[in-house]
This record gives sequence, structure tokens and C-alpha cells, in this order.
Amino acid sequence: MLLSQYTKEFKYNWQLAAPVMLGMLGHTFVSFVDNIMVGQLGTAELAAVSLGNSFMFIAMSVGIGFSTAITPLVAEADTAHDFKSGKSAFKHGLFLCTVLGILLFLILYFAKPLMYLMKQPVEVVELAIPYLDLVAFSLIPLIVFQAFKQFSDGMSMTKYPMYATIIANVVNVVLNYMFIFGKFGAPAYGIVGAAYGTLASRFIMVAFIWWVLKGNKKSSAYVVNIKFFVLEKLMMKRIFNLGAPSAMQMLFEVAIFTSAVWLSGLLGKNPQAANQIALNLSSMTFMVATGLSVASMVRVGNQKGLQNYHELRRIAFSLFLMGTLFAICFALMFLALRTELPKIYVDLSDAANFADNSEVVYIASNLLLAAAVFQISDSIQVVVLGALRGLQDVKVPTIITFIAYWIIGFPISFYFGKADQLGSFGIWLGLLAGLTSAAILLYIRFNYLTKQLILQK
Repeated sequence: MLLSQYTKEFKYNWQLAAPVMLGMLGHTFVSFVDNIMVGQLGTAELAAVSLGNSFMFIAMSVGIGFSTAITPLVAEADTAHDFKSGKSAFKHGLFLCTVLGILLFLILYFAKPLMYLMKQPVEVVELAIPYLDLVAFSLIPLIVFQAFKQFSDGMSMTKYPMYATIIANVVNVVLNYMFIFGKFGAPAYGIVGAAYGTLASRFIMVAFIWWVLKGNKKSSAYVVNIKFFVLEKLMMKRIFNLGAPSAMQMLFEVAIFTSAVWLSGLLGKNPQAANQIALNLSSMTFMVATGLSVASMVRVGNQKGLQNYHELRRIAFSLFLMGTLFAICFALMFLALRTELPKIYVDLSDAANFADNSEVVYIASNLLLAAAVFQISDSIQVVVLGALRGLQDVKVPTIITFIAYWIIGFPISFYFGKADQLGSFGIWLGLLAGLTSAAILLYIRFNYLTKQLILQK
């Protein structure tokens, strides 16, 4: 097939994915702003935010992963013009996301003492605990927002979540500045001030997206007059069967990156701070691939509803190609700027902490070498995973992600990440191995499934 058969889809792929990318980048930008502002306070504070967020990201991955079940069901119903099924999928998804958000908050709240058992620097743990209290509570509005976002994505209305996230980011930046440093007459709370900004911004996101969806002719009937506690067993089961494996897939991936935070903590506060810098930069480029993953889920879900499997494959491959091209660009950027990007996060003019800050920059610049290489495999695995979710194939990909990250990737991180081996760089070699394995195995799964669907038809 000619290359143009794939590239001609790029424009529509971009129209669908760009708002999602910007919205997801918005979530990461909240963390980026927190890290830069907190980094001015010192390396211990930066490491504390890293440690607190490591718990947060695990819980977020379960909630966000679970919410993705809503998108393919809504996309399929939208293509089939089946309003009843679409509203039912949204209502049941919203109910389950709300319950899950509350449960995850309670789990995090009572899991805090684990920090002391993980051999993390005591100075870092004592700073992280009050920060985590507030950020954990923000899980509830965040996961409720995800239910609205996934519904909106399934309806191909990807701009609204983007608008909500942009507004939330503006609020977060202003409140962070006020409460971290005590500006505009506000008290200076240090890193806890960053948590206040995050909490407020997430409640605003929920209120805004509900308001705009209610005001839109296409979506209004879906989001009003919801009988929240009138539930159907069949739809609950359908969403749970799609959502639980998706949550596990995201958990397995996020957890290996979280293990990198904890393994870095065993090496000391400076390696942990450097790991946080490299992780934050990688997360921002990953959001571009995540946007394409959502576009892949929506477009594959649409074609599945039409049972047009030849088109499904062609469109999916156009998204895989697009993701790879973006990843190559980001890889080159990390290679070219690896010594400069980490300097954004620390204050090298601080004479008292110059040695610590210089060490953090040096370690982070080395980690960006590994991050540059795994841009391609990370992009491929998440875009292919989106396509598989669009096919509503979730169980086998869950097994694949577990094998890739925890049977292949984690042992490499654990062994080579020790101080007497390769240290921080060894931890990231394990991440590279896990992501590359996932990309290869998930692609094989998608290729096999779609060929079978074509043959059966």
C-alpha cells in the first residue's frame, strides 16, 4: 500500500488527537509547574513531591485506566446512533468512577505510613506526607472529570476536556505561586501550597466540563437528568469487564515508573530528584502519544461499529506511523538538549546548594539519554494499546503489559539500578527494556486480531 494511504489520515488524526494531547499535557503541566516552583525550595522538597506523586500516580493510573472503558462504548453507540446505549455507558461509567475515586483516596490516605518502611530519606518522607494528604483528596474530582472526559472523547468532542484543563492550569499556576511562596498576602505553605493549587484546579475542571457539555446540543441530553442510582447489572458488568483490565494495564506501566522513583530513593535524595526531572520531561512528550492513543481508540471503535475492518487497519496504521514520527522528533530533542533541560528545575545560582543541584543536573542529563531512546517504543505501545481498546480487546493486552514491565523490565531496573552497578541509569535501562517489549508484543496482538477479523468477514 502506498504511504499516502496512511499520511492522508494525518489531518483528521491530528484534529481529533490535538485537543486530547493539549488536555493531557495540561495534567502533566500541573506537575511541571509544581516541580519548577518546588525545585526553587531545595532538592529535598523536589524529592518529596516526587515521592508523594509516586503514590498519587499509581492511584491515578487505576482511575484513569478504568475510565477508558467509557470511550469505546460511547464511540460505538455514537456511530450506530444508539442514544440509549451511549447514555447508559456514560451514566454507569460516571457512577463507577465516582466510587473508585473515593476508594482510591481512602487507600492513599491510610497508606502514608508505608513511606517510612520503604527506606526513603526521612527528611523527604516528612515533607511528602502533608503534601500527599491534599493531593490524594484531589483524586475524587480528577477521576469524576475523567468520566466526563472519556465520554466527550467517545463523542469525538475532544476540545471540551482541553478547555477545562487549560482553565484548571491557569488556576493552578496562580494558586501555586501564591501558596508556595506566600505572594499576594497569602501564607507561604511551601510544598503543601502546591497541593492546594492542584486540589482547587481539579474541582474547577469538573464544574467547567459539566457546564459546557450541558450547554452543547449534541451532548446535553446525555449529561442531564441522570438517574445516578438506577443501575443496570448488564451495563455495570460490561464497563467493569472493559475498565478493570484497562486499569491494570495502566497500573503495570505507571507502577514500573513509580518503582524507578523508589529505587532512586535508595540511592539518595539527589538521584531521586534527578529521576523526577527526567520522568517529568518524558511524561510531557508521552502525552502526545497518549493523545494519538485516544484518537486510535475512538477511530478504531467507530470502524468496529461499522464492521469495516480493512479501513480499521488502515486508519490504525496511520496512527502508528504518526506516533513514531513524533517520537523520533522528541528523541532528537532530548539528545540535543539533555544537558540544558534539567537546569530549568533547579536554581544553580544558589551557592549553598550548588553541589547538590549540579549533581542533580548531571544525573538527569544522563537519564535523558535513555529517555530519548525509549520515546519510540513508548509511543508505539500506547497508540497500539489504544487501538486494542477500540476493538474492546483488553484481557490479553493486560497479560502482555504485566510480562513486559514486571517479568522483563523490573528485574533489569532492580539489578542494574544498584549503587555498585549502573545506579540511576541502570534503573532507566529496565524502563527501556519493558517499553520495547510491550511495543513489540502489543503490535503482534493487534496485527493478529485484525487479520482474523478480516478473514472471518
